[in-house]
Amino acid sequence: MKPWTKNQFRRLRIAMMINSDKRNKYIKKHNIFAEMGDNVFFQPRFIPADPKLIKIHNNVIVTSNVTFVTHDIFDIGINYMYPDNKVPQLMKPIEIMNNVFIGCNSTILGGVTIGNNVVIAAGSVVTHDVPDNSVVAGNPAKVIESFDDYITKRYQSFHSYDNDELWKHFYANKNN
Repeated sequence: MKPWTKNQFRRLRIAMMINSDKRNKYIKKHNIFAEMGDNVFFQPRFIPADPKLIKIHNNVIVTSNVTFVTHDIFDIGINYMYPDNKVPQLMKPIEIMNNVFIGCNSTILGGVTIGNNVVIAAGSVVTHDVPDNSVVAGNPAKVIESFDDYITKRYQSFHSYDNDELWKHFYANKNN
């Protein structure tokens, strides 16, 4: 079997796995990414087109529908326009350091390093390197606070595992 075909079957198999723990073990066992550290939770069902251009270090949580863009395909359009002057495909790696949380529906563009102790808010588009110890949000993602400030706020926020209490707190804050 050709390597390309083998990779496509692996990508399809990963997409079909409902259990995220099994999916994570399969991804690590088969070296899908260039590197995948310990305690990585990779929730997306779809593997990026070029997973060997992505390094994920330790204690990383990648939530649902996160997109990694390690290349563009605009070279195809340019080469249609100028067939005598072939333009190569633009490809750039992505590296995610330790202790990172990437919120759902975020997009990480190629050429980016996400530093240690980072939170990326849901829906963010990361176009540049993210410094250590920061929380970023937006399109393009910008630093909105320090990691330490975020952790402090989390400890101070309302906590309950009781649904009724959570709804009471929700409505009380809506009325203020």
